[in-house]
Amino acid sequence: MHRAELLLPAGSLVKLKTALLYGADAVYAGTPDMSLRTQSKFSLEELKEGIDLVHAAGKKIYLTLNLYIHNEEAEKLPQFVATLKKLMPDGVLVADPGVFYYLKENAPELNRFVSTQANICSAQTVKFWQSMGAKLCVLGREVTFAEMKEIRQQCPDIELECFMHGAMCMSYSGRCLISNFLADRSANKGKCAHCCRWHYKLHIRLKDGTVKELLIDDNNKDNFEYLLEEDFRPGEYYEVVEDDHGSYILNSKDMCLMPRLNDLLNIGMDSLKVEGRNKTEYYAGVVARAYRQAIDDYYNAPKTWNPEKYMPELMTLQNRGYCLGFHDGKITNISQNYEYTRTLGEWLFAGSIVEWQGDDAIFELRNYIEAGEPIEFLIPHGLNNLTLTLKEFEDADTGEVTAKVSAGQGKKIRIKPAQWDKPVSEIKKLLPQYVIARKFQGLKGENAEMYQHKLAEWNKLKG
Repeated sequence: MHRAELLLPAGSLVKLKTALLYGADAVYAGTPDMSLRTQSKFSLEELKEGIDLVHAAGKKIYLTLNLYIHNEEAEKLPQFVATLKKLMPDGVLVADPGVFYYLKENAPELNRFVSTQANICSAQTVKFWQSMGAKLCVLGREVTFAEMKEIRQQCPDIELECFMHGAMCMSYSGRCLISNFLADRSANKGKCAHCCRWHYKLHIRLKDGTVKELLIDDNNKDNFEYLLEEDFRPGEYYEVVEDDHGSYILNSKDMCLMPRLNDLLNIGMDSLKVEGRNKTEYYAGVVARAYRQAIDDYYNAPKTWNPEKYMPELMTLQNRGYCLGFHDGKITNISQNYEYTRTLGEWLFAGSIVEWQGDDAIFELRNYIEAGEPIEFLIPHGLNNLTLTLKEFEDADTGEVTAKVSAGQGKKIRIKPAQWDKPVSEIKKLLPQYVIARKFQGLKGENAEMYQHKLAEWNKLKG
C-alpha cells in the first residue's frame, strides 16, 4: 500500500533526533549559507552526524538550497554543491531555476526537489519541473484541496508534497518584501523579521502635509470607525480594528490540517510537511507524535478514522489559533488573527531527558518548576504520557538540592530511580534519551478569554 511520508523540520541536531524519536519518516534541514535556513543551528560536522543517524534509522533527510541567488551567491555554488555531493542527502530542495540547472549539470546524482518558494500551484507547473528532471514538487500553501486532487490525478508519476501543519505567511508562498523594506532582512534569503506580526499604530496626514499619530483613548474610542475603500470598489468598506493590543491585519492563524488529514492520505500525497524549523524540540515531538499516530490509524482503519482523537495533543502547543489554510477554498476572516500576535497555550515545554547516567535521568530544564508541580513526559509510539511529581530537585552538576528550579544556561536536574513509581528498567524503555516533557500553566484573565475565543472559532471552522 502507498503510504504518505511524515516530514518534520530539523533546525538543530537535537530537534532532528527528537523528530525521529517521535515518528518522523523524514526530516529537512539546512546550513545557514545558501538556503532559507539562516537560523539553522547545524555545523557541517553536526549535519554529517545527523545524516548518518537518519540513514542508520532507515529514514530520509533533505537539505535546502532554496534561496533566490544573486551573483554573489552564484559564486559560492561550486563549493556548496561539492559539499552536498559529499554529504549525499536523499534530496535537495531548490527554488531558483538557475540553481536547479546548475545541480542538473554538475551533480546529477542528487535528487532535485522543487521548493514551495517556486510557487507551484498547477499541474502545468508540476509537469514543467518534471520535464526538467525534478523528482518531487512541493505544492504552494495557496493550493486548495480540489486543485491538489486534480494535480495528483494529472501528475501520477512524480512525487508531490504539501504543507500540513505550521505557521502561515500573509504573502504568496512566503515570497515577501515587507521585511526587506522595513528591516533590511529579506524573507527570500531566510531572514524574515515577521513584520506581519508587528504592532502598527494608526496615523493621519493633515492637509498641510504634517503627519500625526491618531491617539485612541477612553474619551474618543467610541467616536470612530476605521475603514478601507479600494478605488475601483466604491462603497465596499473593509474595517480595520484597533484595540488595546493593536491592529494585526496581516497576522494569519497557524495551519492545522489534522481535520482534513484523511483527504490528503486518500488521494495519495507522497509527503506531508510540517513547518517550524525555528520551533522547539517540544513542538517537533508533539506534532510528530500526533500525526504519526493519526496516519498509522488511518491506514489501519480508514473508514472509522476520526481526527478528534489527536487534536487535544496539538492543542497543547503554543499557537496563534488554528485554521485550515486554503484547503477548503477561499480564506475567510476566521483564518485571520486580528486580536493579538503572540502565541497562546495552556501547556509549557518543561524540558527533556538529555541523557541517562546509569539509572539516573538527566533532565534539562526549559521552564520554571516548583516542588509538587506535575511534569508530564510524552512516551513515544502512541499518545500515552507518564506523570512525575518531584518533592525536591537535585542539580545534576553540583548536587545542590532545592525546592524550585529555573531554566537557563543548560540547567539540568538529576532524577534518581527511587523518584519514579515504576522500576527504573521499565522507565528507561518508556523514556529514552530526548524524550520531552511539559507542564500545565493554564491561562488567566484576558489570555484565557482570547484562548477560548480562538478555540470556539476553530471548532466552527473545522466543521
